[in-house]
Amino acid sequence: MPGRKVIDAKNATDGTVSHVKIAGNATWTPVDTAMRMADRGQLSNAHTVNRVNAKPHLRTNPDGREGNNLDYLAED
Repeated sequence: MPGRKVIDAKNATDGTVSHVKIAGNATWTPVDTAMRMADRGQLSNAHTVNRVNAKPHLRTNPDGREGNNLDYLAED
């Protein structure tokens, strides 16, 4: 079964992405839950980034389009 897709995002008051909308879900999913889903291969268009000296974060897979980046999705 192919993974589900992140289709929208929203920011917390500090401007960081806090929740994502996953195709087929009526409610928002917290980013930490979405990261676990991505780590298990349950999201086909997103992955977790673990950088040295930085907090892990969710990122959509690169495809050359800015319109589906989480920061862009959270702006509207």
